[in-house]
Amino acid sequence: MYSAAKAANSHANRKLVPGWIIHLGALGVFGSALVDSCPIPTPLPAVPDILIVILGANGEMPWLLALSGVAGSLIGGYLTWEAGKTGGEAMFHHYMKNRRRWRDRITRWVKGHGMRTIAIAGLLPPPLPTMPILIAAGALGTTRRQYLVAFGVSRCIRYGLEAAFAVLYGHQILHLSREYLAGWSAPILYIFIGLSVAAVLFGIWKFRHDAHRRQNSSQEQTGSKAA
Repeated sequence: MYSAAKAANSHANRKLVPGWIIHLGALGVFGSALVDSCPIPTPLPAVPDILIVILGANGEMPWLLALSGVAGSLIGGYLTWEAGKTGGEAMFHHYMKNRRRWRDRITRWVKGHGMRTIAIAGLLPPPLPTMPILIAAGALGTTRRQYLVAFGVSRCIRYGLEAAFAVLYGHQILHLSREYLAGWSAPILYIFIGLSVAAVLFGIWKFRHDAHRRQNSSQEQTGSKAA
């Protein structure tokens, strides 16, 4: 009897979330968290957070989702730290060239309170400027160990709380979805995923475009010095 009720509930839940989204599960959270922490500008933040809550409420293993998010964030965050370390302060200043006020603040925060600043950036959701802080950490001398410890702990707390939220309030989330989003959940999620893919493609294009511009600028400066 319990198995039949559980199966019926699972079937009802799957009407709210497209099956292929459910099948992505932890892998989808991992991939979105990796991209979210990479040095690729994406105009749609917090995708892994939303997936953890939605999939956790829909019956997926919430703690596995949280761990997948942490793993993806650490890999993507390491790539960002490495990019900042390789590019140095010049890359950070170029990345923040149109946001001078934020650049000066972030520089002061990272130099004065490196690990604390990184932890806060990894813990709090947008609109906190997370990516500039992660790049600054590599550019301004935060060690790899300090960076990974601070960022990893903060993401464990952030995704762990979201997993707990999905466990504690998953039933209410699904109930509200059935009541207010009946017939619209699948289209909304399809649109959301489509926008996420478009954002990633745009971010990759912009990252490569900016890298190309930096390379041309560096070549021009080298040529001017040689002349």
